Amino acid sequence: MGRLFKLLFILILLGILGIIGYAYFGDLSPSRIEVNQPVELDAN
Repeated sequence: MGRLFKLLFILILLGILGIIGYAYFGDLSPSRIEVNQPVELDAN
């Protein structure tokens, strides 16, 4: 039973470290594109 808890703890720890590593080293910056749209003003 102790081995099962130890394995579960190691898997959880590896998962947490993986998420932290992805947050630091992963490409999380948004892609940017320029949008130009004409605007018609009704100035009567």
